Amino acid sequence: MQLKDYCRRVVVAWLVVLSLSAGAVHADPVVGGTPQTVPDTQRSELNDYVVETWIEGLEIPWSLVFLSPTEALVSERPGRIRRIVEGRLLPDAYAAPEVLHTGEGGLMGLAVHPRFPDVPYIYAMHTYREGGRPANRVVRLRHEGERATLDRVIIDDIPGHRVHNGGRIGFGPDGMLYVTTGDIWQAELAQDADSLAGKILRLTPDGAIPADNPTEGSPVYSLGHRNPQGLAWHPGTGALFSSEHGPSGEYGLRGRDIINLIEKGGNYGWPRTVGKADRPPYIDPLIMWEQATPPGGMAFWGGDLFVATLRSRALIRIQLAQQEGSFQVTAIERWFDPDHGDTTFGRLRDTVVGPDDRLYLLTSNRDGRGRTRAGDDRIVRITGRGR
Repeated sequence: MQLKDYCRRVVVAWLVVLSLSAGAVHADPVVGGTPQTVPDTQRSELNDYVVETWIEGLEIPWSLVFLSPTEALVSERPGRIRRIVEGRLLPDAYAAPEVLHTGEGGLMGLAVHPRFPDVPYIYAMHTYREGGRPANRVVRLRHEGERATLDRVIIDDIPGHRVHNGGRIGFGPDGMLYVTTGDIWQAELAQDADSLAGKILRLTPDGAIPADNPTEGSPVYSLGHRNPQGLAWHPGTGALFSSEHGPSGEYGLRGRDIINLIEKGGNYGWPRTVGKADRPPYIDPLIMWEQATPPGGMAFWGGDLFVATLRSRALIRIQLAQQEGSFQVTAIERWFDPDHGDTTFGRLRDTVVGPDDRLYLLTSNRDGRGRTRAGDDRIVRITGRGR
């Protein structure tokens, strides 16, 4: 064989390998069905509950945290943290980090140090400009009564974009800080272990990487996420749940929003799998909705998981039963569901349980995607009769 022919064959072989590799990277995901076996039901009557507006006049609220039974903080995506004292929204900003408000980016999640007020720190995640591009970071603020000042940056240079920033933060029962990040509309980053995009991160309250994280020296706790926007820990077991937006046109897919049960070091498949694909090592979701049900924040209340949803404008109640070290979905209820004529509050961004054992909802009708009503945006309070 002449050297020229040999070289030509080698080049062709490498081109084939490269094309196959590229095809593998950009191949369509394996799409499975819904893992849950129970249908959603609509609950039109809430006679066991009192539902009322608590706060009005907010601008795209994103996260609500309580400092005490009489004081709360709420983040507004354009860049302000506001105080609520004795049920009254104060006009001045408690803090105003240097925020880049672009598309879905801006000021997002809030968290309170587990030993507050003895350790007087508030945490906030926000978008900022880094070298001419959007990025996300988590900062720690020092509570100083009516105001807060910047104490330190906990983690920065998280990839950012106009969409898919994740943005939810919260402390787990282990005292560690968890951070959700989106894939910034670059799906393959969710599978890149060296990227902070499309992940759930885990850090100490000071921003260090815990020694028992899945990979030494990495803040990544789980990967394969598209745009996770909610975190909640089961009150009995400490199990971590996350809510996540499904595809909105990628690979020709829409809907398929999910609830995941998070495992340490778990890979949740995006963009390799969608739904119940049964393709280890990728972990299937606990719940997937075929119809668009993009979730926001969520919280356990009375033993059930409540999920705020945006486009579908419903509050979803999920009843769970523990089964062989995991959970089985036994019922799914939709409250305030517009598909059944109830458009009471519109888009819902977050849901939080207060120290008074009431459930609080944040609307998101001024974000350019909802129908604004008088008083929007608002915080709604739900009280269970007899609670």
